[in-house]
Amino acid sequence: RFAEIYTPIVVLLALGIAVLPPLLFEGEWSLWFYRALVLLVVACPCALVIATPVSVVSGLTAMARRGVLIKGGAALEALGSLRALAVDKTGTITVGRPTVRKILSVNGHTEKEILSVAAAINARSTHPLAHAISEAAKERGIPIPASEDYRSLSGKGAEARINGVWYFLGNHRFAHEEKVCSNEIEKEIEAIEAQAMSVVVVARKTAGADQGEAMGIFGIGDEIRSDAKDAIALLHRSGLKSVVMLSGDNTRTARAIAKEVGIDEAYGDLLPEDKVSKIKELRDRFQSVAMIGDGVNDAPAMASATLGIAMGISGTDTAIETADVALMQDRLNGVAEAIQMGRRCMRIIRFNTVFALGIKAVFLVLSVLGVTGLWLAIAADTGATLLV
Repeated sequence: RFAEIYTPIVVLLALGIAVLPPLLFEGEWSLWFYRALVLLVVACPCALVIATPVSVVSGLTAMARRGVLIKGGAALEALGSLRALAVDKTGTITVGRPTVRKILSVNGHTEKEILSVAAAINARSTHPLAHAISEAAKERGIPIPASEDYRSLSGKGAEARINGVWYFLGNHRFAHEEKVCSNEIEKEIEAIEAQAMSVVVVARKTAGADQGEAMGIFGIGDEIRSDAKDAIALLHRSGLKSVVMLSGDNTRTARAIAKEVGIDEAYGDLLPEDKVSKIKELRDRFQSVAMIGDGVNDAPAMASATLGIAMGISGTDTAIETADVALMQDRLNGVAEAIQMGRRCMRIIRFNTVFALGIKAVFLVLSVLGVTGLWLAIAADTGATLLV
């Protein structure tokens, strides 16, 4: 739009300088024609045209060297205007390699039986918690029976049929829906959650009954990334108003981990659609919000945010494809560096634009007054471009 307005104005002004003064004041045609040429050279918007793309390409290249892949200039500019960041827990704040730290037997079932059923259901799952349970079964040498009719329930857990009987395993919320939580089980779950561990309940579905029978409870812990606390502090120093955790894990665990690393707010027990709703709330509060995650469950929230950021190494293909930014080294500090680079690029673009327009305005006036010669005009145009 600027070019459509700017170019005809400059051309008409140059024609006016070349033609009107000689006709109206009987001046020398060569003098005014020369001034018109000077005007055209000065008005050439080289510096203005390259002000944005040079800054953007430099920023994208600099971040690529640091292991942060930014998918285009629009994403880099969006980074520069971020006011809040939402983060997932597993694989983002934690390393994403959880291990089984506690197994509680319920209703007389043995640890071997609990692990056998849970590992059989998890045989087809790629979820980190499922992998932790399968690894625990393998380490103990427990035989894993074949499962049939496996169904993954996003944000809740999974279920399958083993030897003709339906079993399920899932989070605290799913256990409530399946009505297997007694007062005793609730107390055990609360104790596990208070230790910042994820809870997975294994239960058998009873044919024809309204509720199933709980078999056991897993307490699964994940290590917090070594750079998480420093990265969150750096994000705050980068100018973000708020850092928020959105997790499918239980609320107690999410809040305990958030408090440990310095995150401002934490929300747990969220399904993928709940994360999308929270992102919309954050956009209403802060206008510009990024979402960082690594799993399929995070992809809808990442797509709803102003900017999606994926943990590139541990992230799923869906998360990386949805994201505008990918951390190829899984360094949380890379997010803060990318935000700082985005802000710096925006400052340079603004300075370049004002500088280019200012130089043009000064030399346009000088050329009309006849103060500036052709060589000085060329030097000013080329010099401004080089400086930008």
